[in-house]
Amino acid sequence: MKTRFEFNKIHGFTDFLTQLEKTNQLVRIKKAVDPKFELAAIVSKLDKGKAVLFESVKDSKIKVAANVLGTRYRVALSINSKNENLIQERINDAIRNKSEITNIDGSNNWDKNSKNLFDLPIVTHFEKDSGAFITSSLVIAKDKETGDQNLSTHRLLRLDKKRMAIRMVEGRHLHKCFTSAKEHGEDLPVSVIIGAHPAISVAAAYQAPYGENELKIANSLMSNTLTLTKSPGTGLYVPRNSEILLEGRILADETSEEQMVEMLRTYDIKRRQPIFELEKIYLTDDPIYHDILPGYGEHRLLMGLPIESKLFHSVKDVVSGTREVHLTDGGSNWLTAVIQIRKKLEGEPKNAIVAAFAGHPSLKIAIIVDDDINPRNPTEVDYAISTRCQADKDLLIIPNSKGSSLDPSSDQNNLVTTKMGIDATATLSKSKDRFEIAKIPGEEKIRLSDYL
Repeated sequence: MKTRFEFNKIHGFTDFLTQLEKTNQLVRIKKAVDPKFELAAIVSKLDKGKAVLFESVKDSKIKVAANVLGTRYRVALSINSKNENLIQERINDAIRNKSEITNIDGSNNWDKNSKNLFDLPIVTHFEKDSGAFITSSLVIAKDKETGDQNLSTHRLLRLDKKRMAIRMVEGRHLHKCFTSAKEHGEDLPVSVIIGAHPAISVAAAYQAPYGENELKIANSLMSNTLTLTKSPGTGLYVPRNSEILLEGRILADETSEEQMVEMLRTYDIKRRQPIFELEKIYLTDDPIYHDILPGYGEHRLLMGLPIESKLFHSVKDVVSGTREVHLTDGGSNWLTAVIQIRKKLEGEPKNAIVAAFAGHPSLKIAIIVDDDINPRNPTEVDYAISTRCQADKDLLIIPNSKGSSLDPSSDQNNLVTTKMGIDATATLSKSKDRFEIAKIPGEEKIRLSDYL
């Protein structure tokens, strides 16, 4: 009998891994692995496959889990979605119905502590990386003026046993908190979580309006079971059932150069970033460190899925017949979107294209398809472009547009790119019969095993 995945038994990261193992979605590696390159190379071989738990990591007493949310199916499990096709609906519902967090516990489960970053099995992933990066770190900070907490994901480059360079995008919410503190001549206290309930990682990737606490979205995704506790040193509210907690400050006036691999699996330009200075590390008795391999499935899904939900809202506000939005694997779940609509008027696809670019400024290519085309199937999308698109009428080229800093073909310094929209919907000027895809009655009921 197949074991059922039990969401109600998941209170934290370890519980989720336990459920994955029970349902044959996790492999254990007992052989000792090197956190410099070897671990990342193994995870790359498991991309789009099972999660992995490394039980022995050289120079560390801490186990490492990776590829945890490396498939849409496991993301669906983490947020209690009925199936992977309903992830957008589940995230959208959590965003609309953010729930207040009423579970506040004064205790915590951190039994050990350290003041040395080398006690953590921080992984070096790629040849030209600046060093070892924490890639799953959920950073919690508070805006000095408003008092609002913010949750977001940021990579941290280990510089020595106490300091890390923290990647912050200018204008995003943590950077605003940092800038506000700096304007008051102060460092920014932060608490950093590693190994939280995966739904918290999904919520952290969503770009909520400034001032909204993403932990409320996480609470909705967790069916209102999120429990918070006060971070011992900073006083910030953090998820209680977390594996590892780092406390420290982002220094107002110190920076360090770093370079990392981004979603496109290319090296980002070198940047000078602020310094996080560690005060203390808190750990459970037997912690599991979460590593995310940059540019691979888990990284791309965590970044892309919340944007799919945001895009869906942006396009549906303009084209009511919008059915689904899918950020493609080929576009690194970031640069290319396929948008499925039920077309009523000829101009709707172009309106959808413009709305998509407005909703996700990093988007470079938007493809609009009819509702008989599966936007998740690249063959069907290619078929729609080949049979329903005329380049002289159905391409929309927008030069000198704001784009993604990640795209190496763009003007990365000035964030300028050329965008392309493709209307791959069937024209309404011809009979629908001309575009009907032939079907065989009863085909869906046929099982070859009954005949072979």
